[in-house]
Amino acid sequence: MKKLVLSTAALAVLLTGCAGITDTQRNTGIGAGIGALGGAAIGSATGGNRGSIGTGAAVGAAAGALGGYLWSQRMETQKREMEAATRGTGIAVTQTTNNELKLAIPSDVSFDTGRAAIKPNFAPVLNQFANGLRNNPNAEVRIIGHTDNTGSDAVNNPLSVERAASTRDYLIARGVPQTAFRIEGLGSRQPIADNSSDAGRAQNRRVEIYVGERPRS
Repeated sequence: MKKLVLSTAALAVLLTGCAGITDTQRNTGIGAGIGALGGAAIGSATGGNRGSIGTGAAVGAAAGALGGYLWSQRMETQKREMEAATRGTGIAVTQTTNNELKLAIPSDVSFDTGRAAIKPNFAPVLNQFANGLRNNPNAEVRIIGHTDNTGSDAVNNPLSVERAASTRDYLIARGVPQTAFRIEGLGSRQPIADNSSDAGRAQNRRVEIYVGERPRS
C-alpha cells in the first residue's frame, strides 16, 4: 500500500514540473496524488487492513482527480479571455488552488464610494465575463462584496451585499442563469490593505467573483 501511495504522490509532484502537458492534465494528476494520500489516511484511521487501506487510496485518487471543481479547457479559455479583457484595468484574474477562476475588482473600476451602481468602465468587463458564463452550463458563481472600514457595520454590511447583488443582476440581465449565482457581503471584515490610508481603503472597497465548474454527473 505504501508503494501505491508513494508512487501516486510522486507522480503528482513530478507533474508540477512537467512540460508539454495541459493545465487540466497537471491539475488532475496533482488532485489524484493528494486524493490517494487522503484516502489512505482515512483507511488507516478507521482501522482498515492492508486491503481496505489500499482501496481507500484508490478511492481517494479518483476523488482527487475529480476534485471539488474541474479546471477544464473551457475554464482555461475563459481565464485567457478575461486576462485580455481586463488588461490595464487593475483587475486581477487568477486560478485558485480550488480550481476556481477568480476576478478581484478594485473600487476604481467597479463602484463609486458609498454606491452599488455598476460604473461604466466595469460594464465591458462584465459583458465579456457573461459571454464565458453563458457557454458553461456547469458553472457555479460566487460574488463577494467588500467595503473599507469607513462608517459603521450597519452601513457597510448591507452595502457590500448590494454591490454583490448589483454585479449578479447585471450578469443575469445578459443571459447568465440566475441559478448559477450565490452572493455574499462581508462588509469591512476581510481587508487586504491598511485602512489607515486612502490607497489602502480603495483596495479594500472591492468585489471578488469566483467561478467553479462542476464535473458533469
